[in-house]
Amino acid sequence: MLDSALECCQKCRGVIATIPSRIKCDNGLCSRVLHSQCTGLTKEQLKLLETIPNLSSKCDGCLGSNQNQSSLQLSKWLEQSLRQHEKRLEVLEQRSKLDDPGQQAPMLCPYLPNTISRKAISITVAFVLLTTLLGIILATTTNLFGKTLNKTDFDVIDNGTLVMLKVAEWGGKPPKTTLDPLDLPVHRVIISHTAAEGCESREICSNRTQVVQSFHVDSWGWDHIGYNFLVGGDGRVYEGRGWDRVGAHTKGYNKGSIGISFIGTFTAIRPAERQLKACQLLISEGVRLKMLAPDFRLYGHRQLSATESPGEELYKIIQKWPHWSHDI
Repeated sequence: MLDSALECCQKCRGVIATIPSRIKCDNGLCSRVLHSQCTGLTKEQLKLLETIPNLSSKCDGCLGSNQNQSSLQLSKWLEQSLRQHEKRLEVLEQRSKLDDPGQQAPMLCPYLPNTISRKAISITVAFVLLTTLLGIILATTTNLFGKTLNKTDFDVIDNGTLVMLKVAEWGGKPPKTTLDPLDLPVHRVIISHTAAEGCESREICSNRTQVVQSFHVDSWGWDHIGYNFLVGGDGRVYEGRGWDRVGAHTKGYNKGSIGISFIGTFTAIRPAERQLKACQLLISEGVRLKMLAPDFRLYGHRQLSATESPGEELYKIIQKWPHWSHDI
């Protein structure tokens, strides 16, 4: 189980261990992060990002670039942000001089009174800045809508159907070795949560699942992601070890159990209805396929292990589901 939120570099897919080595996309609609060394920026450019608060960083997706062009695009974006910052400083410096009673304000226009010409210049500067800002917003919005319209699948699944992504489809790696088989049908289902950030799109949920797999394999030395299945806030199911392989999710109870983990942390917030529905559809499918026994028992992870998982809010919900059991 994960005890804290983990972040994975969108480029190298490695776990980001320390905050100083992390650069986050400043687009408010995006939450992707990179290792500093994976940005392709020079030490001087990275120093500018640290020391100048008005400078911003963008990821490949928000810049609309591929991996081969990402370093060049990010450098251009940084240079553009730096020029805009310098222009803002020039405007503020000029305004400071005009507001200083000890300074003789320059005659901005010889044919108009100085106060009128000053207002005209201020209005012109404000208009130019506003036009530039609107242009940036329009370009960003158009890019976002274009990406949405070009998607071949829905961002979320709300139509009551079971949609499951295989390991390769969510960008995962195959197991290192052949995993032990489960004795079918299985008589226990154990519900947990990943205790990390949640997700509401296929892209972000896939990324969260990749982070979990990297942590299980690279940090704990397991052969594969520990859960049999994960359920995203987008209403999709992300296959881990599947129906017929022993998981690594609940010590002492892995054999004879299917481990299903909700992506997110549910100690204080309730999972989305589509996420709950996806889990119920998955369980029903297991019974239909005869992978789960018709009289299987449903448990929260905390009933079998010293943990808060699956979180208080999710635990209250699954206690009302069919097959939930007090008996261990």
